[in-house]
Amino acid sequence: MIENKCEAILEKHYEKKGSIISILQDVQETFGYIPEDAVFWFAERLNIPASNFFGVVTFYAQFYLKPRGKNIITACCGTACHVKGAEPIINRMRADLAIAEGEDTTSDGQFTMEKLACIGACSIAPVVIVNKKVYGSMTPEKVSRMIKEYEKSSPR
Repeated sequence: MIENKCEAILEKHYEKKGSIISILQDVQETFGYIPEDAVFWFAERLNIPASNFFGVVTFYAQFYLKPRGKNIITACCGTACHVKGAEPIINRMRADLAIAEGEDTTSDGQFTMEKLACIGACSIAPVVIVNKKVYGSMTPEKVSRMIKEYEKSSPR
């Protein structure tokens, strides 16, 4: 199955030399992340070292080497959010979602939690974004209620 999908991507990009980023974008669009097997598959077919692909994947924040959850929760960790309590909010989210230390996605694949240095909404700090919807003036209690609502509305 992975080979069929990779073959279609390769056909699309084969004539374009130096299109590693475009290939990786299509791989991520197809699989939701960049599977290591796909990297090695393309490296072999294109005679490009896999390290070149991994170098691009790890350099650009838009690429992910692990599957991401259906719901993406982003916590702002900028100065204003930090001062107004981002850390307790992040700790509550991690606890409520039962995300293990060192991980960012729930075991059921429903949620991925990420932190950003600043999202530019300092006037409503602390800020959490869920699936591109911005929530301001968050507290640990508010974030718990919000997560429960998303859990109810997410099909498992």
